[in-house]
Amino acid sequence: MKISGFTFLRNADINGYPFIESVRSALPLVDEFICAVGPSIDDTRKKIESIGDPKIRIVDTYWNENMCDRGFVYGQQKMIGQYQCQGDWAFYLEGDEVLHEADLEKIKLSLETYLDDHRVEAFYFDFLHFYGTPYQTGIAGYRQAPRIIRNSIRTIAPDGLFWVVLDKNKKGRYPRARHSGAHIYHYGHCRNTKKMREKLRQVSKYWGGQPPEFHGYGNIDVAELRDFKLRHPTVMAKWLAEEAEHTFTQIKNYKPTVRDRRNRLRFWLEQKLDVEISKKHFRALD
Repeated sequence: MKISGFTFLRNADINGYPFIESVRSALPLVDEFICAVGPSIDDTRKKIESIGDPKIRIVDTYWNENMCDRGFVYGQQKMIGQYQCQGDWAFYLEGDEVLHEADLEKIKLSLETYLDDHRVEAFYFDFLHFYGTPYQTGIAGYRQAPRIIRNSIRTIAPDGLFWVVLDKNKKGRYPRARHSGAHIYHYGHCRNTKKMREKLRQVSKYWGGQPPEFHGYGNIDVAELRDFKLRHPTVMAKWLAEEAEHTFTQIKNYKPTVRDRRNRLRFWLEQKLDVEISKKHFRALD
């Protein structure tokens, strides 16, 4: 069995991504790691090279600056990376997503167990979305998502987040997936506010909009936040100490929105019915 890891990056350093930690967290698991690196004004490429691991292969890419429709350029870059993968499984990690060393053997065992079971097209993960600080997570968004795809089926990525399997040329569906047995630690929304502001300034145009005003993480309903008291991946220690925000305060006189009230109802239903009903981009087999 061969496992390919892949990601895409651009200006990852100045935009505050823990991209070196992300790549390093996957290297013990994968047989190769593809980094699709777009034109950058920082040291993104040099820092990837400095890892010095022969498993890493850098693919230089261009971005379509005219593609400003719902972040589709992210899907394009994701697929450039995936199309370079040679493994039985292709494992996609975004530049702010990190694996915990305690989960690596669980992931490998899952991939080995279902290698020859072609009903299983993908593996999904439980997500920990850190918000504001590394000491709390947000639960309003997706809580599970596929990040490993069988590399012998016809798939496209209309979005950086998910895949579509093409059984027929004109019709697609979400992949059939099993749980990986692991978590993905997502740190994009606890990077320091200066770098978050720069990231929004650079990428908002790809969604067809202008950069929103960003003064901090406090513009949120605290009902969607949960304390995090477990241990972060070891590889994240330096980044957490030097690059993450460490204080959080909700903005004064915050008023819950319609979306907030809808989410509060969802959280209440989940607690009462003991179910998890966030958005799913896969068809669970378990």
